[in-house]
Amino acid sequence: MKILFVHQNFPGQFVHLAPALAARGHDVLALTAETNERPSPVNVVRYRKPEQVKLSSRLTRLYAENAERGVKAAFAARQLRERHGYVPDVIFGHSGWGETLFLREVWPEAKLLVYAELMYRTTGLDTDFDPEFARSGLESRISTAARSAHLIQAMVQADAGLAPTEFQAATFPPELRDKLTICHDGIDCARLAPNPGARFTVPGTTLAFRPGDEVLTFVNRSLEPYRGYHTFLRALPDVLAARPDAHVLIVGEEGQSYGGPPKDAQSWKRKFLDEVADRLDLGRVHFLGRIPYGDYVNLLHVSRVHAYLTYPFVLSWSLMEAMAAGCAIVASDTAPVREVIADGQTGRLVDFFDIPGWSRALTEGLAEPGSFAPMRASARAFICEHHDLKSRCLPRLISFVEEAAAQG
Repeated sequence: MKILFVHQNFPGQFVHLAPALAARGHDVLALTAETNERPSPVNVVRYRKPEQVKLSSRLTRLYAENAERGVKAAFAARQLRERHGYVPDVIFGHSGWGETLFLREVWPEAKLLVYAELMYRTTGLDTDFDPEFARSGLESRISTAARSAHLIQAMVQADAGLAPTEFQAATFPPELRDKLTICHDGIDCARLAPNPGARFTVPGTTLAFRPGDEVLTFVNRSLEPYRGYHTFLRALPDVLAARPDAHVLIVGEEGQSYGGPPKDAQSWKRKFLDEVADRLDLGRVHFLGRIPYGDYVNLLHVSRVHAYLTYPFVLSWSLMEAMAAGCAIVASDTAPVREVIADGQTGRLVDFFDIPGWSRALTEGLAEPGSFAPMRASARAFICEHHDLKSRCLPRLISFVEEAAAQG
């Protein structure tokens, strides 16, 4: 078959699936943004950067910007068809940026699949979850509703969709939910298996850690409220006071991936660090920024306790990878987390906003690592049974794509 993947940051969620389909003999191509510099496991073509959209209302600008991106993707698709005679049997695109919106107008005969990551809502998810940053006014609700428009359009057009977790699928309305198959992108349990010989050295220093050391880890793409950075930072002073030999390794960029920037500070990282800095031993708190994947795996292997928090939002790969690595997990008691963490079985759950509760749970985990041993083993077993890349997820993802083309 001819299979076209569409993703502005390809390979993204298709990093394993695209080369696996190519290895099965399919003709695999990817359509991505001209600004995407990520290495690709398959051949790529690029669409032009969308024009800047100028609207009087900022509330609906996001839909217009996504529609413009869809136009650019469609123009590139038209060139592929008219100049090169390219007609895919299956198109599989991420619905998040509007790239699939007009591809049916170019290739009406192709099966259209979308990666359906989340459907935004004005209530019950991220926008009204955190009282400190809740956005509940009419303008905010209009903006949230507007940013769902292209996702709804993409799902209506699609022959089928894929969601990585039950929670994320459940954010879609029932009339669209029926189109969704649930399958995670997959966790490489073999690569992430616990490694007693692992070492992690803090970049730019000689400070090195090994399994068994008193290390608390926190990992996210960006350090921001959506991933509970503020709760974690506010819990740290009591943890470090109680555990004078503990070190904290924090992975994440200073900007934001979700939501907006702070109005009263340079960054969320700086805002919350400034709030607690006078009560922290900053010589034991190490901000690592982004690190290579191999170093990240070693960091998980030396972790004594791994903290993970999230709003009711997309579940991070990092939590499931930490589980596969055998980490002792302390996580927020929020809906996406409860899908993989059962309190007292695969980790500890703490109310997202309970700062003293977080301090106690993290301190106890650092002080009594043996108490977490059964939960560490159960967490790894759960991920390897349900979400292992090679034995579970990748075969299901391949079937999802191949069976789509076979359906009349």
